[in-house]
Amino acid sequence: MVKIFIDPGHGGSDPGAVANGLSEKTLTLAIGLALRDYLLKNYQNVSVRMSRTSDQTVSLNSRTQTANQWGADLYLSIHVNAGGGSGFESYIWNGQFTKKSRTQQVRSTIHQTIVNTKNWQDRGQKEANFHVLRETRMSAVLTENGFIDHQSDARAMRGDNWVENAAIAHAVGIEKAFQLKRQDNDLADDPLYRVVVGSFREDQNARSRVSTLQRSGYEAYILPYAQQGQRYYRVIAGAFYQKQNAEKRLDSLKKDGFDGFLVVV
Repeated sequence: MVKIFIDPGHGGSDPGAVANGLSEKTLTLAIGLALRDYLLKNYQNVSVRMSRTSDQTVSLNSRTQTANQWGADLYLSIHVNAGGGSGFESYIWNGQFTKKSRTQQVRSTIHQTIVNTKNWQDRGQKEANFHVLRETRMSAVLTENGFIDHQSDARAMRGDNWVENAAIAHAVGIEKAFQLKRQDNDLADDPLYRVVVGSFREDQNARSRVSTLQRSGYEAYILPYAQQGQRYYRVIAGAFYQKQNAEKRLDSLKKDGFDGFLVVV
């Protein structure tokens, strides 16, 4: 069993980078949840845990301690960049450690797969003294997926398929790095059914809806998108490869007083 620990960067009181009507914590969570679902549905003998599954504040110590105690094989920290550039880059710890050669191999495979799959500008494979890379006992990789303050990158982030495509690129990189075997199905080619419970022009209204859903026991997140030149914030309360599962979620939501609809991507 290969254990993958997914760490969507920031969250809660820490929004991360914010620009162009987008927030890093929202995008990283959306990618992380989509990656978790894709891995579990498409690969054999893989187990996944996450540092957070909602917009919550989680300390760096808590993130790394949870992964270490679980005995993960890979710690994957997902981020979105800022600072005026464009493209993709990745990091491992800049110190010396026992598994550095293996970590370099894992990172290189994931990095090249994402760059090639997404056709992103390659900003390089780098090293840094980040806590989540230094304090983890397994191979640890941090990815920076585009620049939230770059107009072209941000425009792409608002696209309907950007989150899923970024998640799948990470998944295929993990598949290659750990030689995962595919499930005996064609889920990778199946459509994804998103359960949408509200579409808002204001980010604050979308966050309020997410909070209400979470209090009712639903896992929910915000997915920004653009339509006819206007920016919207969709609240997603589930994404499924089986239509009947999405319809069950819709029925459950309606019983709890939430109206929703399906979007196929």
